[in-house]
Amino acid sequence: MENDCLFCRMASGEIPVAKVYEDDQLFAINDINPRAPTHVLLVSKEHIPSARELTVEHGALMGRMFETAAAVAWQAGVADRGYRLVLNVGEEGGQAIYHLHVHLLGGRQMGAEG
Repeated sequence: MENDCLFCRMASGEIPVAKVYEDDQLFAINDINPRAPTHVLLVSKEHIPSARELTVEHGALMGRMFETAAAVAWQAGVADRGYRLVLNVGEEGGQAIYHLHVHLLGGRQMGAEG
């Protein structure tokens, strides 16, 4: 855990947050600044700054994140129509919080630019 990391503090319970899903590897929360009617963040409990730092050893974690994203999409009612999964990597990739997380966006038609 990184003491100054917002998502680490959420994962540890230091910052209480309404979680839509949680297990031993990750948790999911609704984004506080949604870009679509459904905008959920799937957050690794392990502090990994970004997808740039992923290795083959993180394969099970990433599989779990994508499996959970599919379940959350069904729960949110967007799985049938489709949804987008986004990993922002680095400053130019739009990453604002340097802790691995996947954006699940749905509930509207997604265009080429979002």
